[in-house]
Amino acid sequence: MKYSKYSAVVIGSGIAGLYSALKLEQQLNLPDGILLITKSELGESNSYYAQGGMVAVLKSNKNDSVSSHVADTIKAGAGLSELNTIKFISENSDKVVKDLLTFGVEFDRDENGNFTLTKEAAHSVNRILHSGGDATGREMEIALCHTLQNHKNIKVYENSLAVDLLVENNTCDGVVIFHEKNGEYETVYCKTLILATGGLGQLYKYTTNPVGATGDGFALAYNVGAELQDMEFVQFHPTALAFDDKKNHNRFLISEAVRGEGAKLCNKDRVQFMYKYDERKELAPRDIVARSIFQEMKATNTTNVYLDTSDIPRDKLIKRFPTIANKCLDNGIDITKDLIPVAPAAHYFMGGVKTNLKGETSIKGLYAIGEVSSTGLHGGNRLASNSLLECVVCAYELADYLSFANLSTPKKIDDSIREVIETYSAPLSEADFDIPTLKQNLKNLMWNKVGIVRNEKDLLEAKAEIDKMKSEFKRTRK
Repeated sequence: MKYSKYSAVVIGSGIAGLYSALKLEQQLNLPDGILLITKSELGESNSYYAQGGMVAVLKSNKNDSVSSHVADTIKAGAGLSELNTIKFISENSDKVVKDLLTFGVEFDRDENGNFTLTKEAAHSVNRILHSGGDATGREMEIALCHTLQNHKNIKVYENSLAVDLLVENNTCDGVVIFHEKNGEYETVYCKTLILATGGLGQLYKYTTNPVGATGDGFALAYNVGAELQDMEFVQFHPTALAFDDKKNHNRFLISEAVRGEGAKLCNKDRVQFMYKYDERKELAPRDIVARSIFQEMKATNTTNVYLDTSDIPRDKLIKRFPTIANKCLDNGIDITKDLIPVAPAAHYFMGGVKTNLKGETSIKGLYAIGEVSSTGLHGGNRLASNSLLECVVCAYELADYLSFANLSTPKKIDDSIREVIETYSAPLSEADFDIPTLKQNLKNLMWNKVGIVRNEKDLLEAKAEIDKMKSEFKRTRK
């Protein structure tokens, strides 16, 4: 087995991981450098597919205020959000937007050079920054990847899996990595390890998340005793294109911003129905819209409903949503005249590894930011576009905090850690496992019994089935 050491290790290459690595490199003198690990190619992440945008309470936006954003977040989160967390993240949004610009990130502007702000469901004012129209996550990801690749003090491992954390006496000392290309394991020692591994949408049959969103970070943290919270809070996006993407094993997201610009939900006869479920209609919070669509599909015995964009001027529709327009055309749908078939899909996870605003977990030296973390911002339901803001504000704050910490050289191997390493020193055989079937059975079970609408009977049956799956899967982790 190969051994190496770094001052800091970041697991995950979404916006949270990229920005935290760049901020660490900018603010700290790290003698052993930074390692960023991604189990796919650099830039492939949930962040890349984030269309709608990023919340920003800008000082230049006289129509907005921190108190307004706080109120909207609490209301959308069913009153379960942490007040001080929302306030802190909101207050720091203007500063972090300016900082992102220095790393090559840009947002759409009008002819006068001012940011163009849009409004999404459950927001009371226009406060959403976007980039490339409906490609905000992609544009931010590309810009940060480009900047990171020019920093020699940051090394990147692609197609590499973090399989176990090295924890002793409640202190994280590193991580065991599996390199898919050569089938070898590597032990990396570090004094600072940042989980930025994203969410778990792929646990569900239908999801907007790419194939890599399998909840790895939650498992890594749980296996070493880190505290997790709010694990029941899964957000289902109301409007995913009702066709499976065979290549990426997901469903393409039709941004909430489409409804924000005036699109209406209807049945195949263009009859609208949201008025029956909530007075805010299409602009109700995501959980309400998703459940409304679910109930409408159940009542009409259909597998999807539709988005009608006919109230949005054609030129505005194409300019604002070029990615959606092209994706729909690939499926024979012209969004300027055709109804867009949509249905809910697992989208975002509000729970996760419990952290404070510095990213600290219950284990010393282990930090978590982005979707894998749970700061208390989102409560029971994420307010649209709050997630990208949380990523960057918490990454910024974590780098600030660590600039005053002692990131000394990692310690030497001891016997207790050696036992964990030796678990992975020999190749594993999957002869006894039918992994594809196991995964599909789990995805179906989660969708059918732990999905949009839940009840005690289904949850107990799901737990029994999962316990049975666990007993049949020969785990090697002691």
